[in-house]
Amino acid sequence: MNSLAVIHAAQLVTLAGPKRPRVGAEMADLAIIRDGGMLIRDGKIDSVGPSDEIEKKSRGAEIVDAGGRVVLPGFVDAHTHLVFAGNRLDDFERRAHGESYQQISKAGGGIWSTVEKTRAASDHDLLAQAKKHADWFLRCGTTTVEAKSGYGLTLEDELKILRVMERLNKATPLEIVPTFLGAHAVPRGMDADEYVELMLAQMLPRIAREKLAEFCDVFCERGYFDVERSRRILTAARELGLRLRIHADQLSNSGGAKLAAELEATTADHLEKTDGHGIAAMKSAGVQPVLLPGSVYALGSPDYPRAREMIEAGLAVVIATDFNPGSSPTPSMPMILSLACTQMKMSPAEATTAATINGAYSLNRGEKIGSLERGKLANFSIFDCEDYRELAYWFGVPQTHSVYVRGKRIV
Repeated sequence: MNSLAVIHAAQLVTLAGPKRPRVGAEMADLAIIRDGGMLIRDGKIDSVGPSDEIEKKSRGAEIVDAGGRVVLPGFVDAHTHLVFAGNRLDDFERRAHGESYQQISKAGGGIWSTVEKTRAASDHDLLAQAKKHADWFLRCGTTTVEAKSGYGLTLEDELKILRVMERLNKATPLEIVPTFLGAHAVPRGMDADEYVELMLAQMLPRIAREKLAEFCDVFCERGYFDVERSRRILTAARELGLRLRIHADQLSNSGGAKLAAELEATTADHLEKTDGHGIAAMKSAGVQPVLLPGSVYALGSPDYPRAREMIEAGLAVVIATDFNPGSSPTPSMPMILSLACTQMKMSPAEATTAATINGAYSLNRGEKIGSLERGKLANFSIFDCEDYRELAYWFGVPQTHSVYVRGKRIV
């Protein structure tokens, strides 16, 4: 049996607690063990406690001395667009000149420019670029990501993206949770209803049959997919056995959060424009909000989601990067922690919970990852700091010392 003992963490941030997403005051309880340690056997956590207790149990184990550093569960990034071709540097520069997301999209930029590049890319090229992205995530301390399709918008191109994710899962230590986001935009040359029929008749049944996705997502927004079309797509997806996520209320308060509640979706993501009624609806249905401050920052918008209201309402808030080439080109969860604290007034502890255990539950993996507890996978990172709050405080500085997946060092 392979065993590893991690000892002398200044703070072993375990996030031990109830076996469900954390809400309210629970989000501020990180269950920190000072001078903490873990014993790991065959890739799973065997025991957690003070270093002197772990050392007594560690005969024959490989010893990793954390040297007074912080040890955290691997970050769980519950909203990314991991697989795409090219970049959107032109969009970035146009925003710097004052153009809006909508203006850039109408001029031929935005999602469509990435669709064209992704359609033109070979499977090999897409996989190579995605491997590079996966390495970025791991170097930031993230060990699990949700990844959406949506840059194909034809049956074959969406299948191509999802199959690249499948291959990437085998080629990298990063765990990838696949989501079908065919309803990311309406393809050129089709009207919205025609494209919805294509998704219902061909795309969703094929993806469900081949088990290429665990979730289905829709960009529920004016000019993309309205509430009724979003409802049709998500209802069909649920009937095929997929769990539901929704891009909701990002650009306008268009009813996405309420639709998420109506359909009892697992998550509603973005929520920049969601009001108190949407928050109450999500609470009543147990929907987890996934907040994406990186996209607000990158778009230069002042409208961050109302995180404090959501926490005070008892919602199990998640934060994620929204990694994508257009509106949030960052794989860095530490940067998202900083934005959560400075712009959404979450405490460092709440943000840490939102980036780990709550994200894990939003991906249906809370029993396996997201905290450092006996029986869970030994996915964790060691950071070059003595206090977990430094991850959000020293923004823009890489603090990752090492990253472990299933007990093996991979960074």
